[in-house]
Parts: sequence; C-alpha cells; structure tokens
Amino acid sequence: MRLAYTSEHLSLAMIEYYVHIDPGDAPSDLVVASADIPDGVSRTKVVLSRLPSNWRQSPAPLTLAAVGEPFATGRKSAILIVPSVLAPSESNWLINPSHPEFAQIRVNPAEDFHYDARFFAYRSE
Repeated sequence: MRLAYTSEHLSLAMIEYYVHIDPGDAPSDLVVASADIPDGVSRTKVVLSRLPSNWRQSPAPLTLAAVGEPFATGRKSAILIVPSVLAPSESNWLINPSHPEFAQIRVNPAEDFHYDARFFAYRSE
C-alpha cells in the first residue's frame, strides 16, 4: 500500500527531505505542493509516549512498522499524524490515497522549489 508522506509545515518538509540529499548533488528539479484538508477528514495521531524508546534511531527500528502497517491496511482514518524524528514537537502526516475520504482533500498546484544555496555550502573549519 502506498501512502503520501507529508509534513505539516514547509520548513519541516525541507528538513525531512534534506537529510536524504547527497551534499554534492543539490537537486534542481524539486516542486512543492500544499493541500487543503477539511476538518472532517479522519485523523489518527500517534502519541509520542506510545512509541518505542528507540523510535528516533536510524535506520528506523522494525517495530515502527507496527504503527504504520495497521493504519495503511485498516483504513480507519485517512491521515496518520506522527512525530518527526528530526523535530519531535512537529508532525508528519501520512495520507492514505486509498481511503474514501481522500477525495475530500484538495491538492493545490505544484510550484517550483529550490533550496537556498547556503544549505549546500561546504565549510572548512
């Protein structure tokens, strides 16, 4: 099952993506899209205290699949809100396009996006 992995804020999305970029190969073809999600679209929120103690480990522990798998297959809610490993006080939203309520979500047109060059500047100490 495929899910759309999103962030509640553009700045968090930038950080989440940035940690996976090869520093010598800054992307030049990115786009960003936002969405309007009505309040009535069902959500399940993962509470930080219910995650395993090693949930921020990299690579992610296999036990985290026990959180996402039932969401994806159970289809009880359209959105799973999870804390960000990089900024635990902020959230990423996993959206299930197979959920019937997905049709209520309006994705806005994508816009070109470029990281500021300072993200990729090499600094020698």
